[in-house]
Formats: sequence, C-alpha cells, structure tokens
Amino acid sequence: AKELGATTLYITCTPRDSFNIKEVDIPICPYVGPEVVMGSTRMKSGTAQKLVLNMLTTASMVRMGKTYENMMIDLQMTNKKLVERAKRIVMMITGVEYEEATKQLEIANYHVKTALVMILAEVNLEEAKSRLVKADGFVRRALKAE
Repeated sequence: AKELGATTLYITCTPRDSFNIKEVDIPICPYVGPEVVMGSTRMKSGTAQKLVLNMLTTASMVRMGKTYENMMIDLQMTNKKLVERAKRIVMMITGVEYEEATKQLEIANYHVKTALVMILAEVNLEEAKSRLVKADGFVRRALKAE
C-alpha cells in the first residue's frame, strides 16, 4: 500500500514501543490492559478494535456524504426490508406521511437522496438530480443550492 502512495493505518492493542511505528502513517493503539482471561484476545482487544473500526467507518460515511443528520441515507434497496427503511428515513427527515414518502421514492427511482432533495427543496426530479450532482452527492449542500 505504501508503495502505491496510500496512507497506512495500524490498529493494535499492543503498546506502541513493541513494533516499528515508522512503518505506518497512522498507528492507532488503544490501551485496554491485560485480558481477563489471558490469551483470549476476543474480549478487550477485539472489542476495542471493533469500536475503533466503527468510529473510522462512521466518520468516513459522514465525510463521503452518505449520511444526513444522524441517519445513513445512501441505501441500496435490494430487498423489501430496505425499501421500508428508506420510506421511514424519508418520513423522519421530511415529516411527510407514508404514502407521500412512497410516492416520492417511486418518482426518484428509489434513490433516497433524490427524494429528500425533491421534498425538502420543493423541486422536481430533474432539479433534485442536478443539485445533487453539483453538490457531489451531499444532500445538505444540494439543499443550499439554488
């Protein structure tokens, strides 16, 4: 990865001085102390690493515009459960009723971001798509566009 110019991260619960820190760009070393059951790294260490990964991926989703307020909005609706989740998300963010959320999602070809911009900015499908393109897919920016 380094040879390709990519930033490298290293997540370990091992103390920093026990590995060559110069080999990585960003070492992440949460201190968890000794495991309750010696040798069972799935407990403290595994949990700490999972929490770090959750924080990194959540921050990445926010930075990439896949969230709005505190909701993940960039869904791929591959089954009925996710279609219903998308409807609930549209309802919660916009305040519209179930039928209106369904209608707007259908018009937007089940693209949550487009439906949100259509409802919140009170624009048609083409304008919503155009705003999202200009805003690099960020709903908040698309809503500020005119």
